[in-house]
This record gives sequence, C-alpha cells and structure tokens, in this order.
Amino acid sequence: MTARRVLWTWVAVCAAGATLVLLAAGREWFTVTYGPRKVAVTAAELVPALGPAAWAALAAVVAVLATRGVWRRLVGAVMALCGAGMIAWAWQGSDSGAALEIAARQIPLAEPGALHAAPAAAWPLVAGAGGLLLACAGVVAAVRGAGWPGMSDRYDRRGSGPAAAGAASTGGAPSERALWDAIDLGSDPTVGPEDTAAPEDTAAPESTAGPENRER
Repeated sequence: MTARRVLWTWVAVCAAGATLVLLAAGREWFTVTYGPRKVAVTAAELVPALGPAAWAALAAVVAVLATRGVWRRLVGAVMALCGAGMIAWAWQGSDSGAALEIAARQIPLAEPGALHAAPAAAWPLVAGAGGLLLACAGVVAAVRGAGWPGMSDRYDRRGSGPAAAGAASTGGAPSERALWDAIDLGSDPTVGPEDTAAPEDTAAPESTAGPENRER
C-alpha cells in the first residue's frame, strides 16, 4: 500500500471515530425515574467536554494534512491525548451516580433513595470505541506521519516559467515560494519543457531562381 493510500485510510478511520463520538455525545445516556416522573440525562450534562473534544480531533485531522515533519508528529500526539480523554469521559459518564445527582437537581424535594437510573442505550460504549479509534490514529500519526505526503506534493515537480527559472539558477527543484510566485504571475508551475512544442515554420521558402529565370 502506498503512502497516500495509508494516509487516506487513516483519515477514514479518524472520521469514523469522530462520528461515533459525536453521535454518542448528542444522545440520552440515562433515564432517571422518581415515581411516575422520568428525567432524561444526556451526555452533554454528564460529560460536556465530549463533543468539543471530537470537533478538536477533526480539526487535528485537517492539521495533519496541512503540516509535515515535526509539526505533524505533534498534532498526532495531541489527537492521541484527545482520544484518551474521550475514553476517560465515556467511562465517567457511564456511572449512574452522576446521572442521579443531575436528576435530583431537576426534581425538587426528591428523596435520593427513591431515584432509579437506567441506561438509555450503550452510548458510553460507543463513545469509548470512537475515542479508542482516535487515540490509536493519533499514535500512528505521531510515529509514522512524517513519511506521509502533504497537501502541496502535487506541485513538487519541475515546471516552467518563473518557478523553473528559479530552479535552474540553483540547480535543484523549485521551492514552494517560487511555485506560488509562478501561480501569481499566471504561469502553470506543473508544465514542463516537454509539454510545450515549438511552432512549425510555415513560411514559404524563398525562390532560388536567378534573374535569367525570372525574365523567362
């Protein structure tokens, strides 16, 4: 598998993990009953940092695509920390005691022993799975991300115009600055010398007839 395919597979895994976390962060995690009354406790009430952490992980994915080298490793480490935090918050939110405390504040004069909490669904597990995917993806980016291609790699070949002129003067590939300068001037830095053909000479050949031939 090429480095570019590895990169886009990594992006797909990150998107799946963030989607799981965002899906769980918008759902009810517990239903607390007090006699005939029911109170729904959401993930936003139990773990309010879960949703913002998922959005931060998506921003880190974009940052990995836009950076290279040490900066990409640093962003990968930040993503791994975000994923670890999501796992911890999912574990914290699965505790029914926190749901009972939140529901007790919404039911005046409720006796703590009369409240009963029941999980609405397996959303804490879903959030934990998404956090695990993001944590593993962050570790992979921190360890192997330096060898992945960047967003500007399509410009990293010899061109013509000002960019090529700058490369010829230094004897190497055009710099990124020279490529952008060429684009600003209206040139295509991806066009090489072989892409341009010399115009054909369509001029008619001069007559070689001497003066005596013209008289005849």
